[in-house]
Amino acid sequence: MLRYMLDTNILIYTIRNRPGEVRAKFEAHHGTMCISTVTAMELIYGAQKSQAVERNMAAVEGLLARLDILDLDLAAAQHAGEIRAQLARTGTPIGPFDVMIAGHARSRGLVLVSNNTREFERVDGLRLENWVQTS
Repeated sequence: MLRYMLDTNILIYTIRNRPGEVRAKFEAHHGTMCISTVTAMELIYGAQKSQAVERNMAAVEGLLARLDILDLDLAAAQHAGEIRAQLARTGTPIGPFDVMIAGHARSRGLVLVSNNTREFERVDGLRLENWVQTS
């Protein structure tokens, strides 16, 4: 059963095995984690623009093969639109990809795991964990 949606930074820490405690949590929660297609895009983009495209794409593909990847659907779009509007009203916007990831996690009732808590804490109703701080 899915419980966690992982943000891009957590996956990068997992690939790099730094901090090691994040990788240990990743291994411990096998089968309960997923990512958004938005996160997959961010990882692929990062690998494609790097100096070591083949090596980094192999690492990304290996990691993606171990995760459930959820397509952005209408419910996620609804939540993302609400989040973006609410944050715009309060003058505290977050990046467009973060809005989509937050909306996706919230729409599914999943805990978003991220080291970017400063932005995500602004999102009402989003359950959030930081595996870096709890390491």
